[in-house]
Amino acid sequence: MRLSRYFLPVLKETPSEAQIVSHRLMLRAGMIRQEAAGIYAWLPLGFRVLQKIEQIVREEMNRAGAIEMLMPTLQPSELWKETGRYDAYGPEMLRITDRHDREMLYGPTNEDMITDIFRAYVKSYKALPLNLYHTQWKFRDEVRPRFGVMRGREFLMKDAYSFDIDEAAARRSYNRMYVAYLRTFSRMGLKTIPMRAETGPIGGDLSHEFIVLADTGESGVFCHKDLLDMPIPGEDVDFDGDLEPIVRQRTALYAATEDVHDQARFEAEVPAEKRMAARGIEVGQVFYFGTKYSVPMKATVTGPDGKEVPIHGGSYGVGVSRLVGAIIEASHDDNGIIWPEPVAPFDVAVINLKSGDAKTDAACEELYAKLSKAGCDVLYDDRDDRPGAKFATMDLIGIPWQVVVGPRGLEKGMLEVKNRATGVKEELSLEAVLNRFAAKP
Repeated sequence: MRLSRYFLPVLKETPSEAQIVSHRLMLRAGMIRQEAAGIYAWLPLGFRVLQKIEQIVREEMNRAGAIEMLMPTLQPSELWKETGRYDAYGPEMLRITDRHDREMLYGPTNEDMITDIFRAYVKSYKALPLNLYHTQWKFRDEVRPRFGVMRGREFLMKDAYSFDIDEAAARRSYNRMYVAYLRTFSRMGLKTIPMRAETGPIGGDLSHEFIVLADTGESGVFCHKDLLDMPIPGEDVDFDGDLEPIVRQRTALYAATEDVHDQARFEAEVPAEKRMAARGIEVGQVFYFGTKYSVPMKATVTGPDGKEVPIHGGSYGVGVSRLVGAIIEASHDDNGIIWPEPVAPFDVAVINLKSGDAKTDAACEELYAKLSKAGCDVLYDDRDDRPGAKFATMDLIGIPWQVVVGPRGLEKGMLEVKNRATGVKEELSLEAVLNRFAAKP
């Protein structure tokens, strides 16, 4: 992509309404634009990151055996009234009446609808276990939307829903999602801590939330240091095997947010040298809620003994759009965003220090063409602008690698390669640059 033809409305000044780092940087980097309180348009650069995150989530859900579908944003109120949640959910639910006076709602979550879909088609235990998921825009009418995409009213979320014959089977499904989440966040370059959590309006008695460590995080975190060093299950993890040891190993170590922190228990369970206090951001949560929805909605299957039994359910959410902000909160410096490579909007930035110079232009064009042909996602800064302005833009938007092409370097046959995360620079030949980045998967 040539920057001269791209839509990247970067801002020099920080908007006054932005209170936290991710909100400031997303606005300045031209990733989002606020259209209403808590509602944002995702501009091209932000949308690319959103798609990268969504794809990682999709790959790990598929790997864990979940099946993708898509449910609508608007839902009929009748389903929520069956479960008693229509009135219980509160003012965060946006209620709508259509032209035929039918009560609708803009979905904040989908447990009721997916249970209705399940009961319409699945009648036997032989179809279980089943896990269906989708990634869809949600709406919760926050009384005080703030912090950009971290606490907006409209947000993109992945929701998975498991259906099982009994509690034992449902807990196996729960463990699959727990392990899938460990892998998902690790692939995005994040350190996450799973901790026991309240179930809230979703219901049930078992839940874990996944917290990304960030100095600017909204919650205080108290945990055992060893949680940070535990290995993440690899691609060869057997999701049909016994995952309980992986889950048990982590839940055996103390972790809690400060609002539910029991100081006495923390000090009793964790040796002083192993205690850690930090800040964190919730990016996902998993729930086992048993028959909370299947009983009122009569979602049953015929068991092995021929008797009708209510299914046991679980739900599993990942805040896809929230993750964009969380990653920035965890990975930035004074100059801008530092994207982990798997979620970066582009792989490499090629910076032409003297646009209009025949040799410099030719070298940039060759580099851009060959890297693009090799499958590397390149943003080529071909603008007629000062080098300082180009460097500032690239640091702000956080592309992991910068390749600087200028007349002086070309006289020596060298290009400058800068790693955005470390700031380390090195001089390489054009051939060496091509070999390094064209070989990236």
